[in-house]
Amino acid sequence: MLTTNFLDFDFSNPFMNASGVHCMTTKELDELAASNAGAYIMKSATPAKREGNPEPRYFDVPLGSINSMGLPNLGFDYYLEYALKQQEKTNRPLFFSVAGMSVAENIAMLKKIEASDFKGVTELNLSCPNVPGKPQVAYDFELTDETLAQVFDFFTKPLGVKLPPYFDMAHFDQMAAILNKYPLSYVNAINSIGNGLYIDTDSDQVVIKPKEGFGGIGGEYVKPTALANVRAFYTRLKPEIKIIGTGGILTGQDAYEHLLCGATMLQVGTQLQKEGPAIFDRLQKELMAIMEEKGYKTITEFRGKLKAIV
Repeated sequence: MLTTNFLDFDFSNPFMNASGVHCMTTKELDELAASNAGAYIMKSATPAKREGNPEPRYFDVPLGSINSMGLPNLGFDYYLEYALKQQEKTNRPLFFSVAGMSVAENIAMLKKIEASDFKGVTELNLSCPNVPGKPQVAYDFELTDETLAQVFDFFTKPLGVKLPPYFDMAHFDQMAAILNKYPLSYVNAINSIGNGLYIDTDSDQVVIKPKEGFGGIGGEYVKPTALANVRAFYTRLKPEIKIIGTGGILTGQDAYEHLLCGATMLQVGTQLQKEGPAIFDRLQKELMAIMEEKGYKTITEFRGKLKAIV
């Protein structure tokens, strides 16, 4: 019922973790592999190990979360070694995420993936809002175009890009026009909404330390923005570029809405952080219940069929 064809592979369901959540160590990755997630993605890697921003850097709030993690990870080689070993145990494609501190770092890591035996899918993160002094590449349209031109000059394996949220219709048009120039496998929309602020009213202070409390907002807060971005890119990108919907997926209803807007796969972040990998069992049951109530036997029967008022 939930089988999802993505990049010529039939995944058992469309659910994944969002990179950054429950995927730092091989232990966490193994737990995702053993869960009922349809697929999973590794922590966004930088060339060398990073400690990330100082603690506290993550805080659960009533409608979601705020974080300023700063890309903590165990380094590119750690995740590539895991991926190469893991792909020998399964025919399910693995997802590998890279997020260098510069275009040059991203190019260098992608060249290593291209030269390796990695057979999975690579996600290029152009949208981390929580590294002090480092702007998000995907808000610079000219730099995004230049970066993708460099990447596809040599990269031949399946590649998607993770994008920040956009808020202007003209920006949807401009970014889609750039993305449509390249043989991308997918677009992941969205990363967290950057530089929000949450205040602890008991202490009159911010709840996280980095950047004087400014951090990326996730969870229920961001669902309307995430749905808008999924829909905007689904209706603007060429059909061969699929959409991964990310942002505000707490329930099967949220998943249904992302799929209705045009997403093919779904990534879960904040709620996975709160519940752990068992969330994938609940989400599947809730989504199947909605589909049964509406009379759908497959996701393809309703994917992308959001109706507008006429």
